Amino acid sequence: MKKNLIRKIIGGLSFTSALFVFQACYGTPQDFGQDVLIEGQVKSKSTGRPIKGIKVVLPNENQYQLTDEDGKFSVYTYWHEEFKLRFQDIDEEQNGQYAVKDTVLKDVKRKEYLDIVLEDKE
Repeated sequence: MKKNLIRKIIGGLSFTSALFVFQACYGTPQDFGQDVLIEGQVKSKSTGRPIKGIKVVLPNENQYQLTDEDGKFSVYTYWHEEFKLRFQDIDEEQNGQYAVKDTVLKDVKRKEYLDIVLEDKE
């Protein structure tokens, strides 16, 4: 009886572990009928170079992402008629000081690409 119980517990943990590894490798499935992919690149107006570490915020969704080494970002979110996005420099010492930029997207398709240019703070 005790051996059978231990076998069931180990079997359950193994199955749960396998599901966790699958999700970690492949992510959660996207509902492509209702989801939107917003991606793009953030560059400096003064240098024209990509900016790493800019916080891209979807305030209405309580969702954000930081730009990578190439200034690129990508966010999946639920479809809405319009999206508000905010781009803000959160690590001013590393990048310099860039002004916050707010953008509103309307008539959004399933996939949007944005080229964002940030100005230096005055």
